[in-house]
Amino acid sequence: MAQPTSRTAPTVMAVWLVIAGVIGWWAAFSLTMEKFHALANPGEAASCDFSPLVQCSKNLDSWQGSVFGFPNPILGLTGWVAPIVVGVAILAGARFARWFWVCFWAGIAFAFAFVCWLITQSIFVLGTLCPWCMVTWAVTIPTFYVVTIHLFRAGIVPASSGVRRGAEKLMGWVPLLTVASYALIAIMAQVRLDVLGALF
Repeated sequence: MAQPTSRTAPTVMAVWLVIAGVIGWWAAFSLTMEKFHALANPGEAASCDFSPLVQCSKNLDSWQGSVFGFPNPILGLTGWVAPIVVGVAILAGARFARWFWVCFWAGIAFAFAFVCWLITQSIFVLGTLCPWCMVTWAVTIPTFYVVTIHLFRAGIVPASSGVRRGAEKLMGWVPLLTVASYALIAIMAQVRLDVLGALF
């Protein structure tokens, strides 16, 4: 029996996947270059080191910056290719089997969980805000929301028609959900690090 496929053509989501993928990949590339620079020039500040609070070096040099034995940005260099490819394929008219969407979502969910962990480590342990890391956070969060909601609205995750209609309506709230998530991060950073006091 053939695998069920999505019958929707999520054009807006596809465009977002391409945009988010390009932005996320560029952030990962920039951080990778900063790591290479640090290895070639020990002790020299990175170009994204603006202050003790806003910097990349402390994050890159920490064990949290190489959780799997290699610099975290390498995950981004490889991982962000997937949303770009999927987005372009959808725009070209491709339809994917349910197993593909589940695997794609699993990758996005891992990225979301990993980013959430890195946010807490950055704010509560390292006490820094890495500019390129924050760019990655900014695109990973809405991407997770969009893909997760799409799985329900398209029937990829078995659900009642009511749940699917609810998911369709919820998709329009993704910008608000995203802003609320950013606000939560900003509040945590302010409470823990006094960002406004440090900057002004």
